[in-house]
Amino acid sequence: MRVLGVDPGLTRCGVGVVDGAPGRPLRMVGVGVVRTPADAEIGHRLLLVEQGIEGWLDEHRPDLVAVERVFAQHNVRTVMGTAQASAVAMLCATRRGIPVTLHTPSEVKAAVTGSGRADKAQVTAMVQRLLRLDAPPKPADAADALALAICHIWRGGATDRIAAALAKAAPAGTAPAKAPTARPYSARPTRGAAR
Repeated sequence: MRVLGVDPGLTRCGVGVVDGAPGRPLRMVGVGVVRTPADAEIGHRLLLVEQGIEGWLDEHRPDLVAVERVFAQHNVRTVMGTAQASAVAMLCATRRGIPVTLHTPSEVKAAVTGSGRADKAQVTAMVQRLLRLDAPPKPADAADALALAICHIWRGGATDRIAAALAKAAPAGTAPAKAPTARPYSARPTRGAAR
């Protein structure tokens, strides 16, 4: 499975592509950041994010796009930009018929480090180790995008298989049972620079 992870941000939108399957070695295919100028008009910035993500989709042709679920922050301006960039990523994938999944920050941290409270340095170090990279991916947005892709390969695939099995087992004409989902994430306000 090839997954494009997107760590949405309006100034820096992290993107990372990982090939892999549960129980098999992971391989980084590409990593980078789509950047927009902070002084540009919002419409132009969103267009630049779209063009950047479309370029990654054209080049890498992922099977799925994993996007970080937007959560509340003290800085409303930051969360609005993050939500807008997230929507652009989802739109680009959906337009092409590529499935999109959302993962919370704590879900990603737990999948990659074993702790939903890991800090950025721990996530980056584990991404480097899991992908057998010579150096840590930089900036942090790029490392987070790779972590999203890893999270989906390891956790999302199992959820998808459960949902497919439940749908197959449902009697004709009835709605299939719902697959188990992760517990809801209760975001705590965080501090940080605008992305």
